[in-house]
Amino acid sequence: MRDVAFQKIGRPERRPRRDPRDNLPEGEGSPWLALIGFIGLCLLVGASAAAANGPAMQSWYASLIRPWGTPPNWAFPVVWTLLYVMIGISAWMIWWKAPQGRRQTSALQLWGWQLLINAAWSPAFFGMRNPLLGLLVMGPLLMLLALTIVRFARLSRPAALMLVPYLLWSGFAAYLNAGFWWLNR
Repeated sequence: MRDVAFQKIGRPERRPRRDPRDNLPEGEGSPWLALIGFIGLCLLVGASAAAANGPAMQSWYASLIRPWGTPPNWAFPVVWTLLYVMIGISAWMIWWKAPQGRRQTSALQLWGWQLLINAAWSPAFFGMRNPLLGLLVMGPLLMLLALTIVRFARLSRPAALMLVPYLLWSGFAAYLNAGFWWLNR
């Protein structure tokens, strides 16, 4: 009885709001399948870029004067594969854990647009063998990517931070692209 008298009586504890996505059954609604889908989409963009680059890499690109700091050819697929995985994970984090609503939808739409512009760069630069056109694609890509990071940061700081290496690498790619255009006019 004595213990009861000294118990603290107050307001009941608030329970955290549950996200309806937490109760999805395994299978079609599985977050892990969605993660594979996001990463798979990004890797598909990379694979399509590699397919567009193939013929031009052997002849045209090899003949270009390279700007200072151009990495060896083997570095590009390694770096881009890692970046595409991070890009996919970042979008999945927004889709899975961010509060649902207009802000989430808007952030994921920006993500989709930047990925589409990313996919347009290889055909512009390699497919058309046109560094100036590639450079013109880089401007909107960098702008959309920066906006995507800002929108992601409002919803999930870790998701936004996962895109920072992509922004830095894309900025470096813009420098290389400008160098290729300038040195090979």
